[in-house]
Amino acid sequence: MGVLNVTPDSFFDGGRYFDPDSAIAHGLDLVAEGAHLVDVGGESTRPGAAPVGQDEELRRVLPVVEALAPYVRVSIDTTKRRVAEAALERGASFVNDESCRLAPVAAAAGAGLVVMHMQGAPPDMQRDPRYRDVVAEVHGTLARAAADAHEAGVAEVLVDPGIGFGKTTAHNLALLRALPELVAAGEPVLVGTSRKSFIGRILAGEGREPLPPDSRFEGSLATAVLAASFGAAMVRVHDVRPTVHALRLVGEPCATGGTR
Repeated sequence: MGVLNVTPDSFFDGGRYFDPDSAIAHGLDLVAEGAHLVDVGGESTRPGAAPVGQDEELRRVLPVVEALAPYVRVSIDTTKRRVAEAALERGASFVNDESCRLAPVAAAAGAGLVVMHMQGAPPDMQRDPRYRDVVAEVHGTLARAAADAHEAGVAEVLVDPGIGFGKTTAHNLALLRALPELVAAGEPVLVGTSRKSFIGRILAGEGREPLPPDSRFEGSLATAVLAASFGAAMVRVHDVRPTVHALRLVGEPCATGGTR
């Protein structure tokens, strides 16, 4: 899943593809680099991000969705019912739903759905996230959300543990270590770690300022490969070509029986 943020304030690529023409061009580049699905979002969900009005979000995403839909499966990354409906009408075939409330919309359109775990909301989710057992709580929430989505009539459901959405670095690492358990539960798993702040903190080392998003590529690639090796069905990334290459290379020894 290639990330395409049509926003001025996303944490890594905010403003780079805010113009529809540049967003469409980048989306086509992601397809050429090997993206199976392009995730178009018009509202930043970085920690502390301010909400965007429905009309503005529609203005940002609809031209991009419509232009890309003939070339690739397009996902609309939104929590708003009307934005999801309009994007599906323009050719999107997937809803990336951080609210876990849009299953009826996806079902009505015959679209796929991502249900994601988030504690709190972007403006405040990273202030003081706490869990008694982060793995049990996240896995339980996702199991219920997936069951509700299937009951609503959605055939294609992916579950996303929501790395970085209301989680500390320790929470994120616990969820990554527990990916085999989430995969074993039966629903396809989507993992999004690309360029996130916990990578910057780990790479910088204890007591130092986290590395900025531009310096988190190696950690992003490592976590994408880790997620895939643990059985994730899809990884959500900004850097499509190198991730495709890394996953292809790591998968080759398995495909050939581990020959040296």
